[in-house]
Amino acid sequence: MQAITCSAPGKIYLFGEHAVVYGESAICCAVDLRTRVQASSNDTILISSDQGDTGLDHDRYPYISSVIEEMSKMTDIKGVKLRIDSDIPVGSGLGSSAAVTIATIQALNLLFGCNLGPEDIATLGHSIERKIQGAASPTDTYVSTMGGVVIVPVKKKLNIIDCGIVIGNTGKFSSTRQMVSDVALLKKRYPEMIDPILSTIGRISMTGEELVIKQEYRPIGELMNINQGLLDAISVSGPELADLIYAARSAGAYGAKITGAGGGGCMIALSQLPDMEKVASAITRAGGEAIVTRITEHGVRVEH
Repeated sequence: MQAITCSAPGKIYLFGEHAVVYGESAICCAVDLRTRVQASSNDTILISSDQGDTGLDHDRYPYISSVIEEMSKMTDIKGVKLRIDSDIPVGSGLGSSAAVTIATIQALNLLFGCNLGPEDIATLGHSIERKIQGAASPTDTYVSTMGGVVIVPVKKKLNIIDCGIVIGNTGKFSSTRQMVSDVALLKKRYPEMIDPILSTIGRISMTGEELVIKQEYRPIGELMNINQGLLDAISVSGPELADLIYAARSAGAYGAKITGAGGGGCMIALSQLPDMEKVASAITRAGGEAIVTRITEHGVRVEH
């Protein structure tokens, strides 16, 4: 059989990170930054990327190695050659691990005829992320599989947001596990203060759902800014992120906030299409790496 190439998108949170850990609503969007996995038959298992070539290797390629092991329980994988290329920066809150996991599952699914549907792929992807990370939200793998704009935990698809997304990467690594643990500690210490903040973040997502349906982008931006203020209050932002957020707002973005766990990684700005380059330049001047992208309705797919 010829080589099969599958790709899966990264993601951003419009609203709701951290609160979603406690069952509150969040709105998550697939973005047009993709991880591509090419799979072909081989005598042995070979995983190859810019990080080098290896067999099963849980240190260098934990997600891909785990996918191969899990799918070997469904079908006889004696050998396979996998080549990975990605647009998504690692450890930046853009769902790089979910994208590589989902793209690998679909590539092996098609190469070996496992007949997994989208829900099966998302569920398997989540179980692999949970195994490796200790705790993982099903959101990243679900959005990477299905694409589009999704409100969770109900997993309801919303309208595509048809305006510019500019991502600003601080280049500072952030540990999701550490940030989630820090918030849990604050919540335990000051429940009467922190619980209302988290439930307000959840309510922002519920209000945001209506605005996304109506495609009212300026109020969406205002809610993003309020959400950011609440994330500041629970100490998950930081000076590097704040610099990029305020630079984007000053350059005319509708709204700007962190995306993901915070403490480093990325922020996002929502802007009118003509203003995207201006917002990107402001982020670059403030010391970030600017990535101009759009929301995509395409989840995991075969690349021809």
